[in-house]
Amino acid sequence: MTDTTQQTNALTRSQERAKLHAAIWNIANQLRGSVTGWNFMNYVLGTIFYRFISEDFAHDINENERAAGATDFDYALLTDDEAQLNEDERMSLINQKGYFILPSQLFCNLCEQIKSDDEIDNLNVTLQTIFHDIEATARGTSSEEKIRGLFSSFDVSSEFLGKNTQQRNQKLREVLFAIRDMDLGNTFTETSNDTFGDAYEYLISMYAANAGRSGGEFFTPQEVSRLLALLAINGRHHIRQVYDPACGSGSLLLQMKKILGNEVEKFIGQEINVTTYNLCRINMFLHGVDHNNFDIQNDDTLLHPQHRDLEPFDAIVSNPPYSIHWVGSDDPTLINDDRYSPAGVLAPKGKADLAFTMHMLHSLDVSGTAAIVEFPGVLYRGGAEQKIREYLLRENYIDAVIQLPQNLFFGVSIATCIIVLKKSKRDNKILFIDASQEFVHEGNKNKLTEENIQRIYQTVQQRTCIDHFSTLVDATECIEQQSNLSVSTYVEPEDTTEHVDIAELNQQIAEIVARQSELRQQLDAIIAQLEGGQQ
Repeated sequence: MTDTTQQTNALTRSQERAKLHAAIWNIANQLRGSVTGWNFMNYVLGTIFYRFISEDFAHDINENERAAGATDFDYALLTDDEAQLNEDERMSLINQKGYFILPSQLFCNLCEQIKSDDEIDNLNVTLQTIFHDIEATARGTSSEEKIRGLFSSFDVSSEFLGKNTQQRNQKLREVLFAIRDMDLGNTFTETSNDTFGDAYEYLISMYAANAGRSGGEFFTPQEVSRLLALLAINGRHHIRQVYDPACGSGSLLLQMKKILGNEVEKFIGQEINVTTYNLCRINMFLHGVDHNNFDIQNDDTLLHPQHRDLEPFDAIVSNPPYSIHWVGSDDPTLINDDRYSPAGVLAPKGKADLAFTMHMLHSLDVSGTAAIVEFPGVLYRGGAEQKIREYLLRENYIDAVIQLPQNLFFGVSIATCIIVLKKSKRDNKILFIDASQEFVHEGNKNKLTEENIQRIYQTVQQRTCIDHFSTLVDATECIEQQSNLSVSTYVEPEDTTEHVDIAELNQQIAEIVARQSELRQQLDAIIAQLEGGQQ
């Protein structure tokens, strides 16, 4: 295939993807009516997930039966009695998929059942029963924790759907039919280009973009996620475990899969918000991550970390919440926590940023890399934060500090930064990069292009010094600067002001004055001549 053909195919795929995205967002907006997008998000995303697991489950059974010779087999056409398997077969399917769905409970069959108005009177109860039954099939199995509560945000009795049961059922049917009609194709054998996962992540990003400040709390823009993933991968071809202690909807973890595919063995994350925690688990399923290969927990990472038994992690990516409150020094036992005690001080109660950083450092493998988005204040604020930075510098854990452009994140216009941590560095220097101008403007946001991403990443990999862009600084020099890690302290900005030659400017002014004098004399002569003629 020629380069031109590949480029044409890539462009066609990109255009088709953009067209699908536009259609999805249009459907989501049409469906919600007067309901705010944020409140309606769980119904659209939950229905996409329901369709996915239905089609994925039926697809695998059909493939197995057809491979065994039943070429016309279709699980969706069976009765529930015909689909009853012996216990070993049933458990084998649950262990493989994480759940079991009867034919009558498949998405396509439910849509078929509710074609007429007379058949939707109990739709809310039917949906609730289906979701309950699917979750129940995982009880007592290895997938129970992965499945439990996945549909808890899909409230079929919510007034957001309508004032009464009839209105709610009508809206539920609209959602089901709209998702049914989405052209998501059959992508179960194409894990590198999962249409369901792509559509789901696109919708999350759009809801995040329209959710104001809260949007940035659960979704990191894909181009930032890609940069963080590349930095954490650090040129390796295989990652045993990737970890995000504030994983949101899982976009950072899944970027690792997009780059390395099946060369990431396990995805580990923790999220304090239960709705976002559910989004993350669903996101894992939709992107083809086997339920045995991810472990997402719902709890406060700073106080109740859930993965201590799985440490250390060879790659960590995270965009933790900026400067949130935590208990800090109000809990005197925390200074003895092995995550925080090495610095000899706790992060301030009103600014938990470096508490997350210390937690991730402790969780990091000796040969691993962590790439963390940080609020800019952590680079220069005094007090306890200065002492923590000094500890990180003295122990030589900071590999790079990258200043990002402003207005990259949803709900946050400030220019954030990335800190790259390593426990096994090849020198005692910190690489500072001023990437504040590495962006293009799209809509009302700034965005990193692939060229921007590669310039930053390659500079980190090669640790090169580039005028007005990057420089290497000894850790001792940073400590002498009160452990200040602000990029602007070390990278001199390019002087873009126009330089003026004063001597040349004075000469030009003198010539202009002389010319003005000459013109005035000529004008006076003309006026005198005219006045003489009039006499």
